[in-house]
Amino acid sequence: MSTQQVGVELRLLGPVRALRDGTELVLGSARRTAVLCVLALRAGEAVSRDQLVDAVWGDDPPQSAAGNIYTYVSTLRQLLEPARGRWTAGRLLSSGGGSYQLHLTPTSVDVLRFESLHAQAQRQRSTGHTDAELNATAAALRLWRGEAFAGVPGPFAEQQRSRLTALRIATAERYAELLTGRGRQQEAAQVLRELMTAHPHREEPRRTFVVAPPVAARPTDSRVSTGGSRPVGSPVAACPVELASRSTVPSAGIPAAAPAEPPVRIDAAPLLGRDRELLRLRRAVTGVAAGRGGSILLEGPAGIGKTALLRAALPHAPVGCRLGWAVGDEATRDAPSGTLRDCVESALTTGPGRRAVGAQATASDPGGEPGADQAGDRLLADWGDQVDATDPDRTDADVATRTVQLVRRATTETPLILVVDDLHWADPATLRAWETLGAQARELPLLLVAAVRSGAERAVGPATAETLTLGPLDSRSAGALVRAVASPPPEPDDLTRILDDADGHPQYLRQLATEGIDPFPGSGLVAAVTAHLSPFPDDTRQVLRAVAFLSAYEVRAPGSQPAGCTMAEVGAVTGHPADDLARMLAPVRAAGILAPGDRLRLRHRVVARTLCESTPAALRVTLCRRYAQRLAEAGTAPERVVALMLVGKAPVDECSANWLAEHVERVAEAAPGIAIAVLAQAHAQHTLDPARRLTLTAWLARLLLRADRNAAAEAGWVAARTADPELAGEMRWIAAHSHERRGDFETAAQIAHAALRERRIGGHWIEQLRLLLGRIRPSLPGKPTEPQLSRSRLLGGGRPSVS
Repeated sequence: MSTQQVGVELRLLGPVRALRDGTELVLGSARRTAVLCVLALRAGEAVSRDQLVDAVWGDDPPQSAAGNIYTYVSTLRQLLEPARGRWTAGRLLSSGGGSYQLHLTPTSVDVLRFESLHAQAQRQRSTGHTDAELNATAAALRLWRGEAFAGVPGPFAEQQRSRLTALRIATAERYAELLTGRGRQQEAAQVLRELMTAHPHREEPRRTFVVAPPVAARPTDSRVSTGGSRPVGSPVAACPVELASRSTVPSAGIPAAAPAEPPVRIDAAPLLGRDRELLRLRRAVTGVAAGRGGSILLEGPAGIGKTALLRAALPHAPVGCRLGWAVGDEATRDAPSGTLRDCVESALTTGPGRRAVGAQATASDPGGEPGADQAGDRLLADWGDQVDATDPDRTDADVATRTVQLVRRATTETPLILVVDDLHWADPATLRAWETLGAQARELPLLLVAAVRSGAERAVGPATAETLTLGPLDSRSAGALVRAVASPPPEPDDLTRILDDADGHPQYLRQLATEGIDPFPGSGLVAAVTAHLSPFPDDTRQVLRAVAFLSAYEVRAPGSQPAGCTMAEVGAVTGHPADDLARMLAPVRAAGILAPGDRLRLRHRVVARTLCESTPAALRVTLCRRYAQRLAEAGTAPERVVALMLVGKAPVDECSANWLAEHVERVAEAAPGIAIAVLAQAHAQHTLDPARRLTLTAWLARLLLRADRNAAAEAGWVAARTADPELAGEMRWIAAHSHERRGDFETAAQIAHAALRERRIGGHWIEQLRLLLGRIRPSLPGKPTEPQLSRSRLLGGGRPSVS
C-alpha cells in the first residue's frame, strides 16, 4: 500500500492552510509552518535537518535550532496522523538518517498543481493548442488565494514567494493575451487592471495595457478569430475606461466570442463605494487633456483605499498627455527633490505617457523610431544638470525652484499628470515644489494628484488643492466587497461580525473575508494592523495597546460595558500624566485610529481585537493582571477591573478571589454579565479556599437566576456543602425555582420536599418552598392524597385504575 495519503491537502498559495479529509488543521507557530512548507515543496524527497535549519533561519540559526526542528516535525507528525501510535513510524511524515520526508502526491499541494498546470499550458502553447492553453492557464490562476506563503518566515519562504509571484504575473499576462485573442477584450482588460493594482511597480502589464484603437476599427485577422497568437506589435487590450464606453458587438469579419467564463481575479478586490471620487478624478484627467489643470489631494487613513482609487482612475495617460507616478518613502527623503524627480522621470521615460506620445509621433512620422521622445530626453538631461548636480551650498528652496521651472517647461511640450502616493513621506524639496506647482496648476496643462494619510501635516499639499476625503464604505458597499472576495461567501452571522469589526475599512474587510474573523500571528490582518500603527512612536503604540486591553471585553461581548475607556483609566495603567497622553494620542486621533468622542476607543474593533489576541498568551495574562491591579488601586469601578481579569483569561487566584468577594455585590449590580463570567471562572478553580469558593458560587447561582438562566447545578453544589441554614434554604429554593421555570415540575417538587423533610433550612425559605409547591401542584401528575391513581382518569370521571 502506498504511503501517500490523498486525504491531506496543503494550500500554500495564500495564507498557509492544511486540511485533512476536508477539516482544517491548526498548524501553530510560524516556524513550524515554515518547516511544513519546505517539506511540502519537496514532497517525496528526503530533506536533511541541516537543510531545514537553513531554510527556516538562514545563516544565523539559534543554538536550539536542531532541537526545534525535531520538535516541529514531531508535532506535525501528530497533527497530520492523529491515529498513529506513539511508537509507530510515520507513514505520511517519515524520518531516518537525520532527514525527513513528506509522502504526498503532487496533486495534494497547490504549488505543485500550479507548476504542473503552468507546464501543461507551456506545452499546449508550443503545439498551437490555444484553447487548451487558455483552460490550463485559467485553472492555474484559480488556485491563488493571496500572497504565496503569506506570513511564513525564513529565506526559503521568501525565495519561493518571489519566484512564484513572478510566475503568477507572467501567467496572468499570458491569460490576458489569450483572452484578447478570443475577442474577450473586456475580460483581458480587467485582468490587467487588477494585475497593475496588485503589482503597481511592474512594467509588463502597463506595456500590454497601452491604449488601442476601437475594436470595430481593427482589421480581421485569422489568428485572432481562431484563438491563435496575436500579430507582433498589435495591441492586446484597450484600457478599461475606454472599453466601458464601447459596444461589445464584434465588427464585421470577427466572429462573436464564446460565452465568457468568469474572469480569474488577481489580488485586488473590486472598487466599490467610490463612484463620486472616481468620477471627479476622471473629469480632472479629461480637463488636463483639454488644457485645464488643477491640484487634488486625496486623504484618508491607512488602508482606506487611496492607492486603489488612484490606480482605477489613472490606469494610463490620455492620448497626448504624459503621466508620471511616484511613491513617497524614507528611501528618497534624503535626496533633494527625489520623490518628484522619480515622478517626472517616469512620465518622461518609461511611463505610459511616453509610450502614448511616442505612438503618436510614429503615426505621424512612419520613418521615426517607435517611442522616440527627444523633448523628453532633453528635459531629463536638464534635470540632471540643474537639479542633481552636487553643490554643497544648494538649499532645498533652490532645488525646489529649479524643479518647478523644469516641470513648467515639460508642460509646454504636452499636458502633464503627476501622481504621488504617500506624499507625506516625500523629501522637503518635493513638498516645497509641489506646493508651488499646486498654486500655479490652474494656469497650466498640469494636473497634480497626491494621496496623503489622514493627520499628516497640511504642508504636504498646496492650500489651493481640492481635497477628496475617503471615509469608510457604507454597509451596502462593504457587504458587496466581502461577498466578492470571500470564498466561499460567509454565513450571515459571520458577515455581520466582519462588517461590525471592520466598520467599512476596505483592507480590514478584505483580510477578514479571506482569512477568517479571528486574528492569528503571521496573518495578513496582523501585518496590516502593524503596518498602520508603525509610523507612530513606540510609546504611542504601547498606549494604544493599553486602550485595546481596556476595551477588549466590550469588543468581545458588545454592550457589556461602556465602549472604550477614559483618559484617567489609561493614565492609571500606563503611568503617563494626562498631558503626556493627550500629546501622544493627538496624531493617532488625527490619523483616524481613534474614534471621535470623550472616551478613548479604537475606531475599528478589529484593531482592538488584533492588538489583544496577537499578544502572546503569557504576556497578555501578565499585562491584564498588572492593569487590573493598577485600576483597583486607583479606585476605578470594580466592573472595569473584572473586565480586565476576563480579558487575560487567567485563572482566579486567592488574591483576586478575595478582592472579588469584597466587591461582588457592586459588580453584580453594575454589570451582571461580567459578574457571571468571572464567578464561573472562580467556581471552576478547585484550588481556591473552599469557603471563598462557596461564597462566590452562591453569588453565581443568584445572578444566573436573575438572568433567567438555569442555576440548579450551582445552587445544588452550594446547598450540599454549606452549614448555614439560611444559605442552604436559599440555594434549595433557587434550584427548585430553576426547574420550575424550565417546566420540570416533578424535579422542582422533589427538591422542595427533600429540603422540607431535612428541616435544616431557615424559616423564610421553608415558607418560600411551600409557596412554590402550591404553585406547581396543579401541574404535577397523580393526586397528592392518592398518588398511585392517574390524575387524568380522576378528572375525566372514569373508573380509577391502579397505576
